[in-house]
Amino acid sequence: MRTPGGCRMQIMPIACHTWAYHNLPLDEAIGTIARLGFRYVDLGSGSHLDFNRAAADPAGEAATILSLLKRFDLTITDLYLMLPHTNAPDPAQREAQLSMFERLIPFAVALDTPGVTVSPGIVHPDGPDHSLARAVPALLRMLQAAEDTDLRVSFEPHMDSVAQRPEQALLLLDAVPGLSVTLDYAHFLYQGIVSREIAPLLEHVAHVHVRQARRGALQTTHNEGTLNIPQLLQDLHSAGYRGALAVEYMTTFGWHHMQPISISNETVRTRDALRAARARLLAASRPR
Repeated sequence: MRTPGGCRMQIMPIACHTWAYHNLPLDEAIGTIARLGFRYVDLGSGSHLDFNRAAADPAGEAATILSLLKRFDLTITDLYLMLPHTNAPDPAQREAQLSMFERLIPFAVALDTPGVTVSPGIVHPDGPDHSLARAVPALLRMLQAAEDTDLRVSFEPHMDSVAQRPEQALLLLDAVPGLSVTLDYAHFLYQGIVSREIAPLLEHVAHVHVRQARRGALQTTHNEGTLNIPQLLQDLHSAGYRGALAVEYMTTFGWHHMQPISISNETVRTRDALRAARARLLAASRPR
C-alpha cells in the first residue's frame, strides 16, 4: 500500500480526525494531533475548511494545508465533505450542494487525498422513502464528478441520514456501482445493530472511523463503550480491508447522546487499543 505521495504505507495506518479539535484553529488542531503521536490525519468540513475559498482557489488552499501537514510530518487519509442536502426536496438546494461538490473536486485532487467521504443525504420532512430515492441520483452525480480522477468516493451510513441501517446502505451500493462505504460502527452500536447485520457491508468498506459508543450513546468513554476493537480489525482484515483506521471523537456533545468526554484522553486510549489489536492481528497473519 502506498500513500498519495508514493511512500510506503503500513497496513491499516492509524489516523486522527481533525473534527476532534474543531475548537482550535487548523494549525493548532494539526499540531495537537501530531503531538499525540499520529502520522496520519483525516480532514473534514466545518470550521477548518472554507468551501467557498477552496472551490475558488483549489491549488492555493490545498498548498496551504499541505504545507501545514508537511510541517508536522502528517499524511492525509481522507477528506470528509459534509453536504447533507444533496437530496433535498428543493431542486435549487440540491443543485447548490451538488455543484459545490463538483467545484471541490480539483481541491481534493490538489490535496492528494486518497478519497472523499460524503453524507448520503439526510432524511427530509417528506419522509425517508422520498429522501432515499433522491439520494441515488445525487450519489451518481458525485461519483461521476470524480470519475476522471484517482479519488475513491464513499458515503458514511450515519444517524439522521437515509442510510442509518445496513440494509439502506446496501440499497445505495446496489444502485450506485463504484460507490464505497466509510464505516463507523458507532452509528450501528447506538441503534443496537449487531455484527452479523453489518457484515454484508464489509466488502464495500474503503475507509473506517473508530469511536467508542454503546446502545443509546453515539460517543462514550473507552471503559463504557461496547465496540470490540480486536474483533473489528479481525473482521475488516478477513474482508480484505487494508486501509486507514481514523480515530474520530467529536465535540458535538449531546447529539444522539454523545457524551462530554475528554477528547485527547479517549483519542489516545483508542489509538493504543488499535495499535495493540493491529500488532496482534499482523503477528497472527505472518507465515510460520
